[in-house]
Amino acid sequence: MRVLAAMSGGVDSAVAAARAVDAGHEVVGVHLALSATPGTLRTGSRGCCSKEDAGDARRAADVLGIPFYVWDFADRFTEDVIDDFVAAYAAGETPNPCLRCNEKIKFSALADRAVALGFDAVVTGHYARLEDGVLRRAVDADKDQSYVLAVLTAQQLSRAMFPVGDTPKPQIRAEAAERGLAVANKPDSHDICFIPSGDTRAFLGAKIGIRPGAVVDADGQVLANHEGVHGFTIGQRKGLGLPGPAADGKPRYVTEIDPDSGTVRVGSAEDLQVWTVQADRAIWTSGATPKGPIECVAQVRAHGGTAPAVAEAVGEGLIVRLREPLTGVARGQAVVLYRPDALGDQVIGSGTISGTLRAASESVPSASTAQ
Repeated sequence: MRVLAAMSGGVDSAVAAARAVDAGHEVVGVHLALSATPGTLRTGSRGCCSKEDAGDARRAADVLGIPFYVWDFADRFTEDVIDDFVAAYAAGETPNPCLRCNEKIKFSALADRAVALGFDAVVTGHYARLEDGVLRRAVDADKDQSYVLAVLTAQQLSRAMFPVGDTPKPQIRAEAAERGLAVANKPDSHDICFIPSGDTRAFLGAKIGIRPGAVVDADGQVLANHEGVHGFTIGQRKGLGLPGPAADGKPRYVTEIDPDSGTVRVGSAEDLQVWTVQADRAIWTSGATPKGPIECVAQVRAHGGTAPAVAEAVGEGLIVRLREPLTGVARGQAVVLYRPDALGDQVIGSGTISGTLRAASESVPSASTAQ
């Protein structure tokens, strides 16, 4: 096959490209220029798409002996990822930009261009497994990225390849060193790639401006004032601007965000418990919507936040009834559904969280196995 290897300048994408070459594919490397003003150097493990990253990707391609290009997707990235991120926070939501980047950039804009140019698939260094169209968790649970890939449709998955998902990260680094790839010990990227400072609140404040509001308790008593709901997420404990803990001495957490009134409500850890999750924009990785309720494991954050559940498609969305409560579930996050099996957790589908219920259902219906 003729495949396009998305090379970020990191070790994972370099080894993924190398494995595609070993498999006999005709491989072309491409680095995505996602920033209109890329910095000359990264800030340690923060940031990406810098000139340094582009140089690292080019050097890896040279070692592998494959053609290499830089494609400018800065405008698309700004519109589909950064602007979406800012708008979601302004609306009191907590988006995942990596998930949106995969959906809109790497496996949509990039894949569409690749197909138009005659490529059969896009190769990335994501930690996930894809076997016969079935998306599964990676072997390395600590590095698993299936959560941020669960927004991909069956068509998008049909033209994707994840060569490193069957290998633990330490072995990937060792393999890179053996291949003579200079990125073998390059630090992994952390935080949000387009906020290299790591200060999300300052970044959003510069984009959104001051939108004053109040922090209130469960009874509506004003505890503090703030400059915008974009500075808060559900489950947040620190940086609330409160004079101290609650009267009972227990810490307080953000439990509700109302972007219209600018009200941020805080409460106890118990107030964070959620038993039902509602989601829009359901995507079923098989391409077919399951009929009736299905047993699954629901995950609401990229790392952690899982519980056994029963999910059911409702129109263009889905509803997930949890068998155990989850905390810190925010609108704008993705809820991803998994089906455990002998080959490893299989991704069934996903949806964008639009609402939650704290009361436990009187009964959780029995469910079929996802088809």
